[in-house]
Amino acid sequence: MKKGVKFAYIRNQIFFFVLTHPVYKMEFEYNKSLINDLLKKSNIANIDEIRFFVTNRIEKKEKPYEAPSSYQERSYGIFENSIKDENLHEKFEEIRQIIKNS
Repeated sequence: MKKGVKFAYIRNQIFFFVLTHPVYKMEFEYNKSLINDLLKKSNIANIDEIRFFVTNRIEKKEKPYEAPSSYQERSYGIFENSIKDENLHEKFEEIRQIIKNS
């Protein structure tokens, strides 16, 4: 059942359990008296009530970035280089050579 608990908190002597799925809410409601008894045995005196609810926020699972294992160049380096600035013209020519060599 611990997989179903997202987190828990206490507010105004009410112990709230935030659950991940409605099925867990049904299980926790079924075992509510057992949880109350366990809390009383553990000497937690400031809790009068226990409530359960299911969060409606969906967690986004981020996938780690994977660099492509092999990249195939789709260009042949055939383009017109009409840049008048010599530094930029040279950079484009370097790019063209890189493309042709790949």
